[in-house]
Amino acid sequence: MDLVNAVSGLQQAKVIGQVQMAVAKKVMDMQRMEGGAALQLLQAASDGAQTAGDQLVAAATGLGGSLDVYA
Repeated sequence: MDLVNAVSGLQQAKVIGQVQMAVAKKVMDMQRMEGGAALQLLQAASDGAQTAGDQLVAAATGLGGSLDVYA
């Protein structure tokens, strides 16, 4: 009977380990997706700030306000 209990306990431990690994993988996948989304938001904010900064510099310096046609 002890051998049967040992094999049963071993099988239960194996299944529990597999479940824990699956849960850990799922958590890491979710963190990876959230991290990717955060990076996209940061990139979009950075791009927006760069574009806005370029527009402010152009407005302040008159860049693009006139066209020099003399060669």
